[in-house]
Amino acid sequence: MQQQIYPRRWPALTVLALVQFMIVADNTIANVALPSIQADLRMTTDHGAWVINGYLLTAGGLVLLGGRLTDLLGRRRLFLIGTVLFAAASLACGLAPGGGWLIAARFVQGCGEALASPAALSLIAVLFTDSAERGKALGVWGGLSGLGATVGVLLSGFLTDALDWRWIFYVNLPIAAAALALAPALLPPDATRDRAAGPVDVPGAVLVTGGATAVVYGLLSSAERGWTAPSVVAAMLGGAAALAAFVAVQRRAPGPLVPDGFFSERVRIGGNLAAVFLIGVMAALFLLLTFYLQQVRGYSALRSGLAYLPFCLVFIAAIGLSFLVTARIGSRGTLLVAFGAAAAGMLLLSRLTPESSYPTQLLPALLVLAVGFGFGFPGLQAAALHRVSEADAGLGAGVQTAVQAMANALGVAVFLSIALHRAGDPAAAGDPTAGYAAAFQAAVVGLVLGAAVVAATIPHRLETAATARTKESITK
Repeated sequence: MQQQIYPRRWPALTVLALVQFMIVADNTIANVALPSIQADLRMTTDHGAWVINGYLLTAGGLVLLGGRLTDLLGRRRLFLIGTVLFAAASLACGLAPGGGWLIAARFVQGCGEALASPAALSLIAVLFTDSAERGKALGVWGGLSGLGATVGVLLSGFLTDALDWRWIFYVNLPIAAAALALAPALLPPDATRDRAAGPVDVPGAVLVTGGATAVVYGLLSSAERGWTAPSVVAAMLGGAAALAAFVAVQRRAPGPLVPDGFFSERVRIGGNLAAVFLIGVMAALFLLLTFYLQQVRGYSALRSGLAYLPFCLVFIAAIGLSFLVTARIGSRGTLLVAFGAAAAGMLLLSRLTPESSYPTQLLPALLVLAVGFGFGFPGLQAAALHRVSEADAGLGAGVQTAVQAMANALGVAVFLSIALHRAGDPAAAGDPTAGYAAAFQAAVVGLVLGAAVVAATIPHRLETAATARTKESITK
């Protein structure tokens, strides 16, 4: 029996994409403004990093729970609740009187994303039942994930210089209000008969969030206190133990956040793992390059944001071009080109000096990076949701969003800690770019590892769930 096509699916995608754009932009919107935030609220570099990572870790740790709640309580309901929570937390961020308040509000923002983002992505899987249309919708979605990250950096510089850093959070309010006004008329109502039933794995969500937070805390603290400091050792060991306990809980829980069978698809594993490398490097790029521009080169927030404008334009073009390239050389080929270009761009950045010219040295690196990231995001999005059916749409959306958020947080923590460790090395005294060079070189290694994952797990052409079912019916 042919499934009924929802007539307002494309306008509905616009509403979902609007909120997703807002959410993803907040992954990076604090980067350019961070030096101003730290100065205004008197925060150190490692303390200020939590303005970024507090949001990312909560979103990444709880989004699996959000995906499960989406299947249990209804997709539209969770989308609306998450959007309201995100908007309220954005207002709290803008009103923050101190660093602790701001970090706490960013944690709450992460909770909003953990509810809204998987609900929105699972709605796409339900709204677009035709495999070709779903592929286009997911391509738009994947492109927006990267576009929001780049526009967030650009918008941050403009708002911080033209108004105040607090406006990087206030700008979310009209976007959320528009989405909330349009959603009831465009999104399909939740049907009780379509909801799953079963327990909710709250302990698993607490363990993965707490474990990842402890590991990131240890990484960031190690630059100031050293790897052997008791607090650093305790955080790293405690975080690793919590993450190991999470795996154990998933195997025994009656309603695990990630059932064993979900990762039976090698392509899903490869897509999510490869995304960790690409997204982690991109997150670190925006933060570290912003510090370089403002602290080494003396750029203002606005000038720093404008420095990313060519990157944004090429990135948008590369997203569109990636579909044509994929049609010619396949999914695996396009992703290998993406990782190769990104690695080349990071290698160029590793050669920056305090006197590097923007037109001749920095700009070429940014353009090459834009091609790499633009080619990579749509393909990784499709691979991470390879053959996901309507039944596990919420779970697939939750896992994919969790991986993206955790990759952002780990990328910032790992590469920032590398930069801080190198900058604190007596051998690097007098060289303000030594830490950046070390971090960018490490990013090249990470991207090469990501390319190896792609080569080993991603097929020449990705197959949709509908195509797989057709093949199975033919063989039977």
